[in-house]
Amino acid sequence: MSKSKLAGATVDISAENIGGINDTDVSLNPGVNVLTGRNATNRTSFLQAIMAALGSDAPSLKGDADEGHVELTLDDDHYTRYLERRNGQIIYDGDPYLDDPELADLFAFLLESNEARRAVSRGDDLRELIMRPIDTDQIQQEIRALEDEKRDLDSRLEQLDQLEGELPDLEERRVSIESEIEDVEAELEEVEAELEDLDADVEESRTRKDELEQTFSDLRSARRELESIEYDLETERESREELERERERISEEREEFDDEETESPTRLEGRVQELRERKRSLDTTLNELQSVIRFNEERLEEGGLDLGDSFGSETDADGDVTNQLLADESEIICWTCGSEVERDRIESTLERLQSLHQDKLGERNDLQEQIDELSTRQKEIRQREQQRERLENRLESIDDEIDAREDRIADLEEKYDEQEARVEELEAEAESFESTDYSEVLEAHRDANGLEIEIEQLEDEREEVENRIAELEGTVDEREELEARREEIGDELTDLRTRVDRIEKNALDAFNDHMESILAILEYANIERIWIERREQTVREGRRKVDRSAFDLHVVRSTDEGTTYEDTIEHLSESEREVTGLVFALAGYLVHDVHDVVPFMLLDSLEAIDSNRIAELVEYFEQYVDCLVVALLPEDASALDDVHNYVMTI
Repeated sequence: MSKSKLAGATVDISAENIGGINDTDVSLNPGVNVLTGRNATNRTSFLQAIMAALGSDAPSLKGDADEGHVELTLDDDHYTRYLERRNGQIIYDGDPYLDDPELADLFAFLLESNEARRAVSRGDDLRELIMRPIDTDQIQQEIRALEDEKRDLDSRLEQLDQLEGELPDLEERRVSIESEIEDVEAELEEVEAELEDLDADVEESRTRKDELEQTFSDLRSARRELESIEYDLETERESREELERERERISEEREEFDDEETESPTRLEGRVQELRERKRSLDTTLNELQSVIRFNEERLEEGGLDLGDSFGSETDADGDVTNQLLADESEIICWTCGSEVERDRIESTLERLQSLHQDKLGERNDLQEQIDELSTRQKEIRQREQQRERLENRLESIDDEIDAREDRIADLEEKYDEQEARVEELEAEAESFESTDYSEVLEAHRDANGLEIEIEQLEDEREEVENRIAELEGTVDEREELEARREEIGDELTDLRTRVDRIEKNALDAFNDHMESILAILEYANIERIWIERREQTVREGRRKVDRSAFDLHVVRSTDEGTTYEDTIEHLSESEREVTGLVFALAGYLVHDVHDVVPFMLLDSLEAIDSNRIAELVEYFEQYVDCLVVALLPEDASALDDVHNYVMTI
């Protein structure tokens, strides 16, 4: 649906057994829609229901249900999604809004677990994530195809240059042939006049003369047929030789594949799947470690456990212990065991956790490199197998064609021998007339016969020259078409070769510009700038080393004295990290034109950001999204403008 269509449309959503939802019907409006309520009020589940209707496979079924469904209605358009639990897995069916939800999953469905949103705090490869929707392999294939077409066009244009150079010679040859024809026709007229005189002297032997003329007529026809068969035979032999040369070349090319030892793509796929499973496990571990580290850092900053709150009073609804005051400078109350311990011991443990997190992150990056290398190798092997199969198919086709040519050559050779015998027979019959009294007549007829054949040959040659001239004169229009297409290909190649660079640059510009605007609006203390820099690095792809871009995130702070210095993302507050992640996701949303794909953006888990800043952030995001759906606690929702659509009950 286009933006203009959604601008006046009401969005009706019905969901059953999605997340924690039993059954609900909710209407959304263009603009900002605020799902407000305390925790455990199905706000996130409703966002998952919207995701399911739009095409995502991330939403889950209600724990006690085996099936569920979502229906999304935009005016007269209806989109449905069915979820069913089978053998411990959720199967998705129906007619969702999107056929391919990848862009929306990355840059529009910004729930707490969203990969683009979490990329900043997890230290993920930002460049890989922003470029993931771009099929660089497909771009390279298109580039190679266009380069091949351009080479063909260049070759054809070069041929046209050569052909056009033939025109003057052909025109000269046509004039020469016409002059030769006139000369031979004049000579033939003289011979025919001589024959008329001779015929007057041998009127009494008319029958014999008719036989003589018939013999020469048959001989002319037989010779023409022999020449035609000889031409066809020579053409077939040349075609066979060309096929044999091609077979030899392809056989040599195929032998190169036979000499190589290649791994099984299936085995490599198994290894890739195994590495991906390990990487997913590490991602889970890293998320858990990051949460533990962040939790302990916050408790350590707040001074540990307040015994007055932790003993003799109830914990909160989620079962989390409260975190409060510092007992003294060197000892604090441990929030895991409740005993008094030295602060240094907890800091030491925290350092070990941080070190473990870095080790796991390094292990995860190593796994990703192995996955990339194996995937590249697997792709190369499959491409070579496809090339080998194409060569084998072509060899089989060539063998079949050579066999057909051999049969045709054998037939033509047999016909040639028969026709040659026929010509010899007619020549012998013609020579038999030389023993008669009509030898002079015979000689005249032989001369006339030769001249007629020569005229026919010259006329055939003239026709070929005229056809060739007409063909060359017709290449003018073809040249214009070829040159126009060549120019188009040049533009297409320029676009394809610069597409990745343009997307990278646009993504960085979008992030840096929006980050600058957001920081100016939200006024975080002592943060001067957060920006991404692009640099080139050499990486290994399979067996090759290639240059590719990398994105480096920079944080610039300032002191009270006004001095600026560079900091790291790890030292940002949770609120600052959340905002940075959201701006990175917004950059992806804009650079990939996700608003043209799906007019929705979903936000939740903004509690780390204070209410006023949430309001500013929502207002900023609203500029770029048709329908923004955000889940907020009541105290955070109160800071937003009353004009928005508020959903109180789900």
